[in-house]
Amino acid sequence: MDKTLQRRAKSATIKIISSKSHTIRALLIATFATGESTIHNPLESEDTAACIAVCRALGAKIIRSNDSIKVVGIKEFPPKVGVDCQNSGTTLYLATGLAATTDSEVTFIGDTQLNKRPLRELLDALRELGATITAERYGYPPFTIKGPLKKGRASMECHSSQFLSSLLLAAPLAKEATTLEIPLLNERPYVEMTCGWLESQGVTFETSPTMDHFFIKGGESYSPFEATIGGDYSAAAFFFCAAAISGTSIKVEGLQIDDTQGDKELLSILEIMGCSVEWDSRGVTVTGGNLIGGKFDLNAIPDTLPILAVTAAFAQGESLLYNVPQARIKETDRIATMVENLRALGGDVEEGEDFLLIRGKGELKGGSVKGFGDHRIIMALAIASLGTQEPVTIDSIDAVAVTFPTFFTLFDQITEEVGNENL
Repeated sequence: MDKTLQRRAKSATIKIISSKSHTIRALLIATFATGESTIHNPLESEDTAACIAVCRALGAKIIRSNDSIKVVGIKEFPPKVGVDCQNSGTTLYLATGLAATTDSEVTFIGDTQLNKRPLRELLDALRELGATITAERYGYPPFTIKGPLKKGRASMECHSSQFLSSLLLAAPLAKEATTLEIPLLNERPYVEMTCGWLESQGVTFETSPTMDHFFIKGGESYSPFEATIGGDYSAAAFFFCAAAISGTSIKVEGLQIDDTQGDKELLSILEIMGCSVEWDSRGVTVTGGNLIGGKFDLNAIPDTLPILAVTAAFAQGESLLYNVPQARIKETDRIATMVENLRALGGDVEEGEDFLLIRGKGELKGGSVKGFGDHRIIMALAIASLGTQEPVTIDSIDAVAVTFPTFFTLFDQITEEVGNENL
């Protein structure tokens, strides 16, 4: 479905959805734990539904109860099983490592978009650690993986942090110790998130300050737990930036100030660009100001690239969003798609292998743009419409349901029709 937008932001308070990254980690750990776990306030989206389906296919029992999910971990793995990750890259990557700790033959498939996402480095590392992998097109889904993992050492360049998170979740369940050498690591905060989950499980592991070396004891197991999932900073980013480009104040409730989610760093970037950020006991308020451009290293927070590119177009002066090569291997090539869309809206933007250069003019014209089936591209373009001179028409907006099914409901809460007397 296409959507044409011409609204303006107003000051508002919203409650943000729960974290996708934490929800999927919780589901997978609970699936491989012995006993019953309870996950409070989980995210409900297509990605988390895909993860639940994978966990059930592997043998977990999952029961929804009001605002919680109860997970009874796997008692016995099926000898052969096929799992469909649909469009969820996080589920694919993290579940692949865990599946390799079993004696089952687990075949992973996904939708057309997911089947184009590369994971050769992860599969190579799992092979080094004892897994058997078969595939018609090695390095992409579909593929079949079979364990168990054994004592070993692997080296892997982590263009996606999810590759390392996959190994870290799997290694404690290997028969013996695992040593990992990581010469390249993108998106470090998400690895720190995974380490936090391991620590909560009492897993024995060691790492270097730069996270280029890990030692995981092995021979351990996961225990049932009870956890409450906090708000999603990646989702909140769109509303932070709505305040930034419109000059309004938007309060986002439901976030934890001490959360390890990397996209929390966006708040600091917006302060540098001229916004104010204020926390209280219920949430954080972002108030827009006179935006100025700047140079921002997005290696740790690549998911913010689409919405920051939009925000930079409404700033004055050049903005360089750099050191983010992994943005090209997300649901789409997000560097290329944002160049095409910003130009369609009248923006002045250039791309390099790992960067975007936006020459901000403080405005965009409007026009027709493409979502490319990528939820973050679609949401970024919707926020762009809050400051354009003319309406913005976005094609195929349905993909927002992958991670943020209530996005347009919240969008309506922070906006009002153009022509309102209060504008």
